[in-house]
This record gives sequence, structure tokens and C-alpha cells, in this order.
Amino acid sequence: LEAVNIAAKNPDREVVFFAVGFETTAPSNALAVLHAQKLGLTNFSLLVSHVLVPPAMEAILSDEFCTINAFLGAGHVCTIVGLEEYYPIAEKYKIPIVVSGFEPADMVQAIYHAVLQLEQGKHEVENQYTRLVKEEGNIKAKEVVNTIFTIGNQEWRGIGAIENSGLVIREDYKMYDANVKFSITTSNAKTDELCIAGQILTGNKKPNQCPEFGKKCKPSNPLGAPMVSSEGACAAYYNYL
Repeated sequence: LEAVNIAAKNPDREVVFFAVGFETTAPSNALAVLHAQKLGLTNFSLLVSHVLVPPAMEAILSDEFCTINAFLGAGHVCTIVGLEEYYPIAEKYKIPIVVSGFEPADMVQAIYHAVLQLEQGKHEVENQYTRLVKEEGNIKAKEVVNTIFTIGNQEWRGIGAIENSGLVIREDYKMYDANVKFSITTSNAKTDELCIAGQILTGNKKPNQCPEFGKKCKPSNPLGAPMVSSEGACAAYYNYL
């Protein structure tokens, strides 16, 4: 909304907001478009790079070399989308999914419940983050996202292209799509050949097994997605182990 306000105050300049993130940031970015429309702005647009969690989980789990035993569902994502999309994944791949908050006690409890499921031979979706996550998610947030965005393909660092794993602006709102407005063409980004992010994401390698971990690859100079994000596995290993 700050970007929309900047556009309103500078009608002679084009303002493009980089709309990036998972399901968590999509509602506010969708609201920005609705706000710009309400103000009648013609100099505001989004450069969209939104990604969706469930399709990425499926892409990782469908890898023949995947060794992941259970998932902790990201609490902030499920606060928006709810639990519905996780049930078919848990059933199809026979894997426990425990939605977790981000406090240390949340994480420990979620891991505990995932281990209990594995020991009992279960593969269910559990909600540890009950204080914020509802079964249906945030209905208002999902409505505004579906108003502005539709599902599209997306390129993921360390994994590659995943069908129907991202959000793109709907045809009705293409005047707010920077790709359309400025005729932007993109090509697939090259990944560093030294980076083993894909193997880390599928659980085949641990971050400290990468020959460049802590050497060429650091948070200040990341080679791949798990080191880019402060929540990434490589960044966690680098900072805490």
C-alpha cells in the first residue's frame, strides 16, 4: 500500500512493486491492486513472482530420490490457505504433515507429533498452530487473492519449473501487470553449478555436505535458495551449527 501511495503522489512516474512471496504476502499485494484501481491510478503495476507451497511439496515428494519422512506445514501459509490442500498430499505420499507455528515450543511440539505419527504408521494432517490456523484458512484473504490472481507455472531455484505452482495476474487486471505493461520477457535463470540446493531440498544431502558450504556459499554470498532465505536449511546450518 505504501507503493500505491507513492504512485498516487507521483502521477508522472511509473511505480512498479515487486510482488514476491508465498501465499502469505499474496493477499496484501492483491489489495494493493484493488486500492490502485479505487484511486484510478494508471502508473502503478506489480512485477509478480508469487509461489505456492503445496505444488512445491509435491514436486519434492515425487522425486525418486526423495528421503523426506514428514513435513512441518508453515503456519503463516496455513493461516491464509487453511488445511484443505494438504490432505491429498498426505494421503497420496503416505506422509505426516504437521502445521506448526514458529516459536521454539511450537516447533518442538510439531516435530513430536510428526514422530508419533511415523512410529504409529500414520500419515495425517495435524494442526499444531490452532491459535491462528483454522481448517478453512482466512476466507476473506483467499477471496481477494482469487479476485486478482490465477494459477500459473513458476520457476523454482534449486528445483526448476513446476506447473501450476505460482500466481499470475488475471486478464481483467492486466493493466496492473508489469510484464504486460512493459512487454517484459524473461528467461530461465541459470543456477550455480556448484550449488546442490536440489539435493538438500529433497533430503538427499545436508547443507554441510556441500563442498561450498561456508566457503563460497554464505548468507552474504548465497549460491542457492536454501542459503538466500533466513529460514533456509543452509542458512540455519550456517548460523546455528
